[in-house]
Amino acid sequence: MIGAEPQLVEAARSGDAAAVERLLVVCQPDLRRFARRACSSGEDAEDAVQIALWQLYRKIGALRAAATFATWMFRIIERECYRLFRVRSRLQALDDSLDRMLQQEPLPVELRRDLTAAIASLPAIYREVLILRDIDELTAPEAADHLKISIDAVKSRLHRARQMMREHLLASGYLAVEPG
Repeated sequence: MIGAEPQLVEAARSGDAAAVERLLVVCQPDLRRFARRACSSGEDAEDAVQIALWQLYRKIGALRAAATFATWMFRIIERECYRLFRVRSRLQALDDSLDRMLQQEPLPVELRRDLTAAIASLPAIYREVLILRDIDELTAPEAADHLKISIDAVKSRLHRARQMMREHLLASGYLAVEPG
């Protein structure tokens, strides 16, 4: 059972905050090991583990029996790995479409205006990261140092900024591939 004793799971189910915290620590190695096998990338595995731990923290009280704990946690990881795989596949298709479109020379004036407007409309925290990484071509550590934030924050903000840009381009009719 995911390295957790039934008594610990039962205490966590009963609302014991210390037991929940201990359970979060105890089950992480097993969840990470399982996620590395179930997910398509290390990044997805880490994301799946974080989701599973968050679900554990939020919903352990709803678990019907301590004996089903391991199955419950592994199912959360499996579902999350599959969801992340689907999302990554759709984003890859969008990125491929965007790459093909941007390789055409020169960019249409309307597209340049729309890209400029889309970048300008981004919230400042996302616009700064997007410009530093994709326009100024700084590395993640360089951007993090420049903005005085963590590398993980740079990656997260850049991901969100690119997602907003994709959504804008889809809404403007520039990308032919829509997420399904």
